[in-house]
Order: sequence, then structure tokens, then C-alpha cells
Amino acid sequence: MKVLSMIQPWASLFVHREAKYETRSWRTSYRGTLAIHTSKKMDKEASSHDTIQLLLGKHGYSKEKLPTGLIIAICNLENCLKVMENSGTSAILEDGQVVSGNDYYLGDFRVGGYAWEVKDMRLLDEFIPAKGKLGLWEHDDL
Repeated sequence: MKVLSMIQPWASLFVHREAKYETRSWRTSYRGTLAIHTSKKMDKEASSHDTIQLLLGKHGYSKEKLPTGLIIAICNLENCLKVMENSGTSAILEDGQVVSGNDYYLGDFRVGGYAWEVKDMRLLDEFIPAKGKLGLWEHDDL
């Protein structure tokens, strides 16, 4: 199965659907089942923001207690959309979708980047330890 590694707290916020999109600087043509892996790296600055702490708290997490080094969820990658415009408070994707609010705040919507759109996010009952990699990578035990 294809796996995408994400830094915390972004991974947990995405898995718990606080953010509709995962933003990347690169496009993928892959569509289908995708596992979400939490890297061991933590964005400590982002984790300290009040809004991020509030959103994490809704799901029983704190900046000190986030899963790392684990595959935590499975979803379906449906689309990879180029960011066409960014006003500083919202963005427009190539299909005309406007991204605003938390979806905008929780992503990196630089013009020329990509918003990965997923559906059917499912948190795993048991998290799977794994060493992450850059890009999309394969995990045989899923």
C-alpha cells in the first residue's frame, strides 16, 4: 500500500479532518488507497499556537502527546489540485474550489503548490510502527 509521511501536528489534524487538504510542493498522479504515517519529526512552533492546541484538544491530544513513527490512518486519495491563486486568507484551486477558514490556515497554499484531496479517512484501531520516507512509499504489511 502507498504511504505518505506527515509531520505532527499536521498529520493528526488531517486525519481527524480538521484540514480537508494535505498540501505539498509536488504533484502525484497516484489515486487510490493511501495510508497516513506520522513522522518522528514534530513542528514544535506550530504545535505551540493556541488554535492548533485547541484543535488537537478536541481529539484528546496535546502538543506533548502526539503519535509519532506510526501509520495511524487509511484514506482514499481522490485528487491532486494545483493552487492557482492565493490572497493571503484564501486560495483558489485549479478546479475552482475556494479554500478558506481552517482548511486554508492548516495548509501551505502557495501558488504552484498542490492540494491533495482525500475521502473516507479511517483511523486505525491499532497503529503500526514504521520508519517514514520522503515522497510516497510502499508498506507491505497493510
